[in-house]
Amino acid sequence: MDWLNYHHLFYFWSVARAGSIAKASQELRLAQPTISNQLKTLESSLGVKLLERQGRRLVLTDVGRTVLRYADDIFRTGRELQQAVKGLPTGKRLRLVAGIADVIPKRMAALLLQPAMDAHPDLTLTAREGPLPQLLGALALHELDVVIADVPATEEVKVKAFNHRLGDCGTTFFAPPRLAALKKGFPRSLDGAPLLLPSEGTALRKDIDAWLEANELHPELAGEFDDSALMMAFGGRGLGVFPAPRVLEDEIRAQFGVQVVARVDALRQGFYAITVERKLRHPAVVAVVETARDALFATGA
Repeated sequence: MDWLNYHHLFYFWSVARAGSIAKASQELRLAQPTISNQLKTLESSLGVKLLERQGRRLVLTDVGRTVLRYADDIFRTGRELQQAVKGLPTGKRLRLVAGIADVIPKRMAALLLQPAMDAHPDLTLTAREGPLPQLLGALALHELDVVIADVPATEEVKVKAFNHRLGDCGTTFFAPPRLAALKKGFPRSLDGAPLLLPSEGTALRKDIDAWLEANELHPELAGEFDDSALMMAFGGRGLGVFPAPRVLEDEIRAQFGVQVVARVDALRQGFYAITVERKLRHPAVVAVVETARDALFATGA
């Protein structure tokens, strides 16, 4: 495979923008014969003529104009790369590609990612939902900037990643109006009561199962859900009691018309931003992490 020599391309680009080899040599502080030789080498490698003389002037050929457009894009991207690494604005819309573990409530994901959009109004957000192992694989391939998860990445996944803990909150149990009486005598009131839970294998489900067993509680399992939004919707329709992150209380009550049965601080739900960088550089990810730590989870609710 033949590789393009970007040094040669840069000399061509400089001459085309300056309008002459003489002016380009002054800007680059190089001898005119050096630049002329580099141009000839580039034309030879491409097999085309890029510049031709018209009287005492050098003008671009049709192919030369095409090459110049590509060179403009290449060197503009190079400048943007340098600015992005230094954390400076690039003049382009900031882009954030976030993976969201499918066990994270959608409302929770929106709450966690909102600070990125607040801090960067020009942000273009791409959100991809899926199983955590699949998302971590995409992260390793640099297809994602960050993964939002309820558990940290472990060495078992075989992906080099760094966990940035966002914080944690307690769990609130909600119920439709017909089950509001369960507030009295909680948690004993859960015995025999219809309960909606996340699917088996999730971190929250494991914690709730252990908590129920420790308290010798035996509710009636009325439903299991991969999608927490669907679980909340059925809870709002009266199917049963359901758990959700405490920080979402106001939104859940307003949307689904349910009531708070009890708040259980012992059932902590943790959230993580997982990246391939130990030190965060992406400004939108920094906004997500800092807001979560300093505001959203600062009270430890």
